Amino acid sequence: MGSETEYGIHAPTAPYSNATMMSARVVQAYAKISREHASSRAAQRAGTAWDYADESPLHDARGYTMAREDADPSQLTDQPPVLDATAVAMAHGRPGLEQDGSDPQGELLMNMVLANGARLYVDHAHPEYSSPEVTNPLDAVRWDAAGDLVALAAVRSLAADPELPAINLYKNNTDNKAVSYGSHENYLMPRSVPFSKIVEGLTPFFVTRQVMCGAGRVGVGLEPVESGFQLSQRADFFEAEVGLETTIRRPIINTRDEPHATAEKYRRLHVITGDANLSQVANYLKFGTTAMVLSLIEADRAPKIQVYEPVQELQEVSHNTSLTHAVRLIDGRRLTGIEIQRIYLEAAQKLANDTGVGAVQGGDGHTHRVLQLWESTLDLLETDAQAAAGRVEWLAKLQILEGYRERDGLGWDDPRIALIDLQWSDIRPERGLYHRLAQRGRMEKLVDDAAIAVAVTEPPGDTRAFFRGKCVSQFAESVVGASWDSVIFDVNGRLRLQRIPILEPLRGTEALTGQLFRDHQDPENFLSALLGSR
Repeated sequence: MGSETEYGIHAPTAPYSNATMMSARVVQAYAKISREHASSRAAQRAGTAWDYADESPLHDARGYTMAREDADPSQLTDQPPVLDATAVAMAHGRPGLEQDGSDPQGELLMNMVLANGARLYVDHAHPEYSSPEVTNPLDAVRWDAAGDLVALAAVRSLAADPELPAINLYKNNTDNKAVSYGSHENYLMPRSVPFSKIVEGLTPFFVTRQVMCGAGRVGVGLEPVESGFQLSQRADFFEAEVGLETTIRRPIINTRDEPHATAEKYRRLHVITGDANLSQVANYLKFGTTAMVLSLIEADRAPKIQVYEPVQELQEVSHNTSLTHAVRLIDGRRLTGIEIQRIYLEAAQKLANDTGVGAVQGGDGHTHRVLQLWESTLDLLETDAQAAAGRVEWLAKLQILEGYRERDGLGWDDPRIALIDLQWSDIRPERGLYHRLAQRGRMEKLVDDAAIAVAVTEPPGDTRAFFRGKCVSQFAESVVGASWDSVIFDVNGRLRLQRIPILEPLRGTEALTGQLFRDHQDPENFLSALLGSR
């Protein structure tokens, strides 16, 4: 599993700056930091470029491929982003930039692979951090939070450059001017599971997951059109139940069939309904409970629930902070979001007991903890919601906002309330309201700061991200491209580029390749040993 976060971006002293150029500056700033911390040989390169050869964003899990001429430009993620004419014009004459927008000391980066196995790039005019693949929800939280530190380092670097406007980044999902940007999740699944089963099993779960995992938002509607507060930043931007798009006609279940792995064995479920979470517990529950529901679907044991109008109910659940809205089901029942979540929880508990994976001793080490947090969070939401604010992000934000409203007599439509909402998601610890609460011990934490700091530069050891990250950090001068499923070397003495496929996500681990990296510091020797061992 893994996360993708598109950060909200703003230059306070240059409000009309081109967003693509600003986002590229974020990537460039982190590349500079990476060079400064790299060895003298590795420092010759700003960052490893992304390899687009195996990208296939228009393949649909329903069995067809969309024609490129029918696709929205935002769907064509199989080609590098480019600076448009406006951005180039803005770059002209700015200190340190050439007329074409390039950096005289090197190419203006739009895309790079990081030493921790992640990807940092410009996506839809936002800087995006895509975490390395991990095998459990706790690591998903850890390497997702590492992305916030990557973004923060870039912001700090830009703020220290007097020739460039300072840039602020926000871990949120909307500018409240009818624009939404994503926080996506990815899960590896067996391709043998029928996609129709995935749709049936996940739709009611996604409609109601926000009661635990929503990040909260001021305003109702796209722009918004009504004052108030709701559970989710994303809910109002969805228009379809199932579909291929991610930025237009957003569907609850996304059908992009781009496995980034052995296609005959796996599918990558691309989830776009979630909010960008700063709360570690909310993020943990988002990944952990979704993984369990996928296990239910794989075992053909998902609850048999059908929501009557899923898109409408997704939004109605979000708009109801009392959590009393009853979702209409096709069989005539009406259940609250908490009640639907309990049905899924009970099914997951039974599967865990039947298979033994949830046992405290002898289990998988993660299922028991997720089940405990899932149940205790639902209990709190049902009996004493305010006590859940330390883990449920929308509640924590709502408490802060209500405090300001009561103190200053502010209505929900007061612009100051919207600014407080924005300040919640500021990634700078001295500015972001979430970070201030966390520093005071008012937000529950599952991963300590030291472990997150290590994850900025170190990849997880139990997936192929280890191989990708170590290649980038140890052989930066020889790695000319990388992607989720390959690493490309250009080594002296070899006439051709050498592409190393890493199609199996659970190979390339530290256990399987760590000794090769320790034994071979020279890239040519490393490749010879690697290819020889294969």
